[in-house]
Amino acid sequence: MEIVVIGAGAWGTALAGHAVRVGHAVTLWARNPGRGRAPNGIRLTGEMPACAATTLVAVPMQSLRSVLGLKLPAAPLLLCCKGVEHDTLMLPLEVAESVRPGHPASVLTGPNFAAEIAAGLPAAAVVAGGDATLRADLIRLLGTQAFRLYGQEDAVGAQLGGAAKNVVAIAAGAVIGAGLGENARAALVTRGLAEIGRLAVALGGRAETVAGLSGLGDLVLTCTGPASRNFSFGLALGRCQDVAPLLAPGAPTVEGVATAPALVAKAGDVDMPICRAVADLLAGRLTLAHAIAAVLARKMRDE
Repeated sequence: MEIVVIGAGAWGTALAGHAVRVGHAVTLWARNPGRGRAPNGIRLTGEMPACAATTLVAVPMQSLRSVLGLKLPAAPLLLCCKGVEHDTLMLPLEVAESVRPGHPASVLTGPNFAAEIAAGLPAAAVVAGGDATLRADLIRLLGTQAFRLYGQEDAVGAQLGGAAKNVVAIAAGAVIGAGLGENARAALVTRGLAEIGRLAVALGGRAETVAGLSGLGDLVLTCTGPASRNFSFGLALGRCQDVAPLLAPGAPTVEGVATAPALVAKAGDVDMPICRAVADLLAGRLTLAHAIAAVLARKMRDE
């Protein structure tokens, strides 16, 4: 099959390499192909192919709308990004529907570091969307024993898990950077999962979705190691280091920075103390010490 991958960053390149290993012909599209380097067997180009079996869109969330406005192949879309659009508060599939109404689309989410997918190491992910036939087709197209894909009809819950975990990961990094210890990180991750579940239910998703790969799985991965850009950003915050280089043009995108205020705005009255503290910290409304104090000072209650 002909597979088109939009976005030649680490994630897009990793997915393109995976598709080649599966046995597909792969075109990797980049705005500036001269800057990129594609693995063997992948065609790197700045020209959009006319047709494909499916198009994987692997760009930062805040770039999704502009990319979907391009003349893409007339093929189902698999959106490989996580977050909330800053201006509209839309999730990836909502952005796709607003730009390309009625076009078949699903989202790929779950606990996946690009470098490990690129190396062919074992992993699992979720293909989420309301069309069961499309989910099954995409799983057959891209799933392998080493890259296990699971279908999920609760696209809202799956997308919110993928978005919110980046915000909680910033908090987890800050906890470790500030020297608060592993007990504090474990508590924060667990309570972060609880608030993601509340948000999912409030916005029409299911709490059990957040207990799966697109929620708990992704949260554990992102909150526990320096390979996570969001965790590393939080770590620098906690250590009172200069975070400007992490946000400089050309640096890998720290999705949680843009997602935090958008997620809090989308949440409305939903109780999300960790995500709100991160948003306030990033906006300069709270210092790190005050953000920590605000979370710790919450009223004691049953879990």
